[in-house]
Amino acid sequence: MTMNFAYDFSTPEIGSVGAESRLQWELAKVRSVFAEQARAVAQLADKVGDTYLQAVEMLYHTAGHVVVCGMGKSGLVAKKIAATLASTGTPAFFLHPGEAYHGDLGMVTSRDSVILISYSGETEEVVKLLPHIKAMGAPVVALVGRLASTLGRGADLCLDCSVEKEVCPNNLAPTSSTLAAMAMGDALAVSLIHRRDFGPRDFARFHPGGSLGRKLLTRARDVMYKGTLPIAGPNQTVREALLTMTSGRMGVVLVMEGDELRGLVSDGDLRRALQKFDDLLEIPLWRIMTKNPVTISEDMMVAEAEELMRRKKIKVLVALDRNNKVSGILDIFED
Repeated sequence: MTMNFAYDFSTPEIGSVGAESRLQWELAKVRSVFAEQARAVAQLADKVGDTYLQAVEMLYHTAGHVVVCGMGKSGLVAKKIAATLASTGTPAFFLHPGEAYHGDLGMVTSRDSVILISYSGETEEVVKLLPHIKAMGAPVVALVGRLASTLGRGADLCLDCSVEKEVCPNNLAPTSSTLAAMAMGDALAVSLIHRRDFGPRDFARFHPGGSLGRKLLTRARDVMYKGTLPIAGPNQTVREALLTMTSGRMGVVLVMEGDELRGLVSDGDLRRALQKFDDLLEIPLWRIMTKNPVTISEDMMVAEAEELMRRKKIKVLVALDRNNKVSGILDIFED
């Protein structure tokens, strides 16, 4: 079944002129949503100071886990913040306030720190956890929209996530406020990344299944081509080597004498030689090859090899084993 989501304002009541006006009005409203939410997030920059820095230090020195807790929409924000912290070097998990009050509070220890999220600062399920968490000796950071709220006054540290109004036209649905809380959580995570000097390799350890993990944890020998390599001798002509290059499907020929690499002929070498020689097909490879081509150890990490290819603007690398003999070709360049 074909579904058509296009606007149709061709009714007699609206007409073509009315339809155009309505479309422009709707686009203007949508753009104002983005502008208002961007402004709400930008205003957070003026609300961070010493208390924020104390919160970062507290979370950094947490011996156990950072427990993130919120109810409803704030609970969804809490889940995202916990996931971001956990993936960037700060052990964290989400705690549902309702479940916490019925046994899951046992997950929290004095070695942990707790982030409680409630825009009003009066969410019953969250506020009533405060005395129990404090009794356990776990410090609390509150993300609230009202510093003078029950949660704001009861937490050890309180971060102001207030917004002028929700972007919801009724000023009711949590929209700008949830975005602000999430942005504050992201800011804490980023500060902790800097504080821990958490780099791409560290990130990859927690994302071994992603493309970044594969690049940063995989060595060239694990992904390079090791089959029948496109090899030709230096005295072979271009005509003789073309079939080898074509069958290799990598656009290169390794020019070798015995097991010694003498050079490399690429598509680019052929194009340049075409402008220089009228009888290119009869020219020996040694006259057009790139001498001393870029090589890598087969033990090099794929991420490093890819960066080398980008820097040198080349599409393949010749990999050498520990005896400096050709062992494969790495072809991972992406435009």
